[in-house]
Amino acid sequence: MSDPQNRRPNIVLILADDMGFSDIGCYGSEISTPNLDGLADNGLQFSQMYNSARCCPSRASLLTGLNPHQAGVGHMVEDLGDPAYQGYLNQTSVTIAESLRANGYTTLMSGKWHVGGGYNLLNSDSWTRGDATHPTPTQRGFDRFFGIVSGAGSYYYPLTLMRDNRLIPLEAEGMYLTDAISDNAVSMIEDAAANDAPFFLHVAYTAPHWPLHALEEDIARYEGKYDAGWDALRTGRHEELKGKGVLDSKWDISPRDDDAPPWNDAQNPDWESLRMATYSAQIDRMDQGIGRVLAKLRELGVEQDTMVMFLSDNGGCAEFLAEDSNRPTPSRYSAPPLDGRPMQMGNITDLRPGPADTFMSYDLPWANASNTPFRRFKRWTHEGGISTPFIMSWPAKQGETGIVHAPVHLIDVAATCLDVASGVYPTEMNGHETTPLEGESLLPVMADHSWRRDRPIFWEHEGSRAVRMGQWKLVAEVGGDWELYDMDEDRTELNNLAGNEQTRVRDMSRMYDEWAGRCGVLPWGVINPAWNPRLIGHGGHIV
Repeated sequence: MSDPQNRRPNIVLILADDMGFSDIGCYGSEISTPNLDGLADNGLQFSQMYNSARCCPSRASLLTGLNPHQAGVGHMVEDLGDPAYQGYLNQTSVTIAESLRANGYTTLMSGKWHVGGGYNLLNSDSWTRGDATHPTPTQRGFDRFFGIVSGAGSYYYPLTLMRDNRLIPLEAEGMYLTDAISDNAVSMIEDAAANDAPFFLHVAYTAPHWPLHALEEDIARYEGKYDAGWDALRTGRHEELKGKGVLDSKWDISPRDDDAPPWNDAQNPDWESLRMATYSAQIDRMDQGIGRVLAKLRELGVEQDTMVMFLSDNGGCAEFLAEDSNRPTPSRYSAPPLDGRPMQMGNITDLRPGPADTFMSYDLPWANASNTPFRRFKRWTHEGGISTPFIMSWPAKQGETGIVHAPVHLIDVAATCLDVASGVYPTEMNGHETTPLEGESLLPVMADHSWRRDRPIFWEHEGSRAVRMGQWKLVAEVGGDWELYDMDEDRTELNNLAGNEQTRVRDMSRMYDEWAGRCGVLPWGVINPAWNPRLIGHGGHIV
């Protein structure tokens, strides 16, 4: 084995799924996340890290350092008939794994892929994993892979579960996917640390994405904790965020979402409290697994020279899983238990969430609390949809620890990984000219965490769009007019200045149009002709 002193640093990139801005302890939460909190205490905690509003676009941007449309995932994994919306990573994008492997790294992934085309689980003849439209992680730069290639599904009986290039058959006794992702990540670290090459490990949890699947021992720690309801939770988290210095105390909390009733009007408060307890248990279990990953780094003596990053792919998810008692299994997403129990699909109020035969979501009012203090949710380009906790730690190079308030975006992660690895971004890959990186390295912030940059950040998802330039943010809901906010004074987007700043609105909207044209963004009504602006809903119903 080569001298560790001459070995380039390892990189561990951890991604949560559908977790809101204030859902971990160091961002104001009451959920027990000691391992992530410890990582933040000994590293950098970012208050204005942005994602791309939804799982697939965020994952495409994170992995490639490009805007999602440039990588071919402008919407989700369905092919919408345009190269920017083909639903799988294109050949002109380069994943972090491909870049780092070309620069001598061992590349590993444990978790959720979801950037490799659509998988109709009702018709397995309609797709072939690994074909041109369904690339798997091992085809896009990862030496080893364990996880699911599709999106949401059962934590106990996950479909499209793979190890490297082989499907893993479901077993009657089931599993718990969060633990399996953690266990395989730990095993991969153990194997990789024995080699001469440094490693890049991407740990992509499905937690806490619906369904509300959690182990009883974890749920028990939170049962009764949310009996005061979502209004009290939002207030408490907002105070914590201000007290920790993550948020400026002059920013008022956004009003409770219009589609969320006051807690005193909740029709099933005990069940509602239990749903949030189950959601919290999912995050708790993820943090336990992250603790095992960090412990393995310490045990092997590589903790000091390993860069660890953590973030979420979008804001809290307001999607509602509609009850459908006539359907025995939500087979669009996952298999039923293999022990003969029928699947009970949807948010059924007299059913306890958590077990393998349930399939629930925590719904809009709790998602509103997850995104404290911001407006909107996953899918939207207001702050509640695009703000993510982000922690970055590299003990060997860590200067001053603390909170970084500069606005950054997950497109910066790929450039950061290459910078950490002293790597070179390829101009050609597999016979294709590559699209240059859009992101910029965040490594300089370790030397000066008051560091700031003036560069625009852009978003578009399902017609919702935004531009962040310095202290200003221009944002519009799909079908709506531009709104303008001074983010230094009003990050919770309560005072729309568009009427008084028409020149600024015009200039920033022109910037957006130029970006959209360069990146292949199409109007949502063009790429989705069935779109009807009268049917806009904050959360969405999954049926």
